[in-house]
Amino acid sequence: MLRSMLTAANTMNALQERLDTISHNIANSNTVGFKRREASFAELLAQQVDRLPADEAPRETPAGVRYGNGARLASTMLVSAQGTLVETGRALDFAFTAANQWFRVQVANANGDTTIGYTRAGNFSVTPMDGRLALVTSDGRPVLDEANRPIEFPTGTTGFQLSPTGTLTATDASGAVVARVNLGVTAIDRPQLLEAQGDNVFTLPDVPGAARELNGALRNDIAMKQGALEQSNVDLGEELTGMIATNRAYQLNARAVSISEQMLGIINNLRSS
Repeated sequence: MLRSMLTAANTMNALQERLDTISHNIANSNTVGFKRREASFAELLAQQVDRLPADEAPRETPAGVRYGNGARLASTMLVSAQGTLVETGRALDFAFTAANQWFRVQVANANGDTTIGYTRAGNFSVTPMDGRLALVTSDGRPVLDEANRPIEFPTGTTGFQLSPTGTLTATDASGAVVARVNLGVTAIDRPQLLEAQGDNVFTLPDVPGAARELNGALRNDIAMKQGALEQSNVDLGEELTGMIATNRAYQLNARAVSISEQMLGIINNLRSS
């Protein structure tokens, strides 16, 4: 009975982690540029018992009995599928129209050191900084250009025009061009290596072949649209269906624990009688 209780308890822990993943997806169903995660399971260490006495029954499976110990959460895979585009008409709202292309932003750690982060959320704005206007994300992180420098504009900039390949042209009130910069864009070929940093921003470990900065001639591969935002790729119907199925599996394993406990109680009563 103890084995059945442990197997069910182990599986309940994995199912709880899947519920947490689904809940996180649902909570971010309206987050701009959010990419859902999908949980996958793996079997825990199993024990193979052979040479069973008097085992003469005809079988189509291998001889012996395989005792499992439940399941574990193997990974939560990032699903990088394209989300729906919504027109906003706002000049500083940018959306990719191709999957696996990401804006580069500046991320600061607890020690004050900065590194490169990646986001699909293109709801940018400008904020005064040291006498100039800095292009920042919705949570205030500086947006980087193709040379990984924070993008800044002269004070008095009022207009912005984005090309499909990510070149941002800034103009003043008279329509004169005051700045022209290339947004920093990276094609991430191995999105499963992305590490979440919060606020819909990720970092990427230094792994060869994981990403390509789309600079120079590669900028022709960029597909971007101004005045639109990419919505979350969460399908609420699919997430709710997964939540119901996971809850039922959790209830089944909880019932297995309860029945195992009852059987242990019966055994103890038989011993004491």
